[in-house]
Amino acid sequence: MATSDRLLGYAGSRKNLTGCVCGLAGVGVTLTGAAGALWPLVVAGLYAAGALIAPPERPDTPEFAEEGDRLDGVRADFATLRAYLAEVELPEPARRAVTALETLVEALLAPGWVTDPEQLHVLARAVRQDVPEAVDAFVRTRWWERFAPGAEPPESHLERQLAALHGELTGIAAALRDSEAIRQQIHTRYVEERGD
Repeated sequence: MATSDRLLGYAGSRKNLTGCVCGLAGVGVTLTGAAGALWPLVVAGLYAAGALIAPPERPDTPEFAEEGDRLDGVRADFATLRAYLAEVELPEPARRAVTALETLVEALLAPGWVTDPEQLHVLARAVRQDVPEAVDAFVRTRWWERFAPGAEPPESHLERQLAALHGELTGIAAALRDSEAIRQQIHTRYVEERGD
C-alpha cells in the first residue's frame, strides 16, 4: 500500500512531469532521425536530466487557523506545525535541532505553565512565524544553491536560526523554573516558620 502511494505520488511530481517533457523532446529528436540506433538512451537520458533539474517537491507552509495569543489556539497551530515539519526533508543536524525545539515548545505549551501574555506571544510567534519561515527559506534556498555553488550553505543559516529560537524559548523555560523555585522557597520558609 505504501509503495503504491509513493508511486502515485511520484507520478504527479514535478520531477516526473519535467522528466516526461524532456523525454518527449527525446522522442522528437528520435523522430527526426538524429538519435539513430541510440534512441532509447537519448529518451532515457533526457528524462533523467529533466527529473534531476526539476525543483524538488516541498510541502506548503502551514496555514494557521488561529490568530492572537490564546493558549489553545497556539497548541492547535503547534500540531499543524509538527505535521509540516514531519514532511520536510532536513539534514540530520537541523532535524535534531528541530526535534529539540519541538520538545521544548511542547513542554512550554503543557497546561498550567505559560500564563504570562508576553511569553505566550513569543511562543505564538515562534510557532506561527519564525519556525515555518526558517524551514521554508531553507528548502527554497537549498534548491537554488546547486546553481550558484560556493555560497554559504543554507544549512548553516537554518541551524543558526533554530539555535537562536531555542535560546529564546529556553529563556522562557528558565523564567518558569525560577518562579517555581521562588515559590518552593517561600513555601519552605512558611512551613519552617509555622513550626516555631
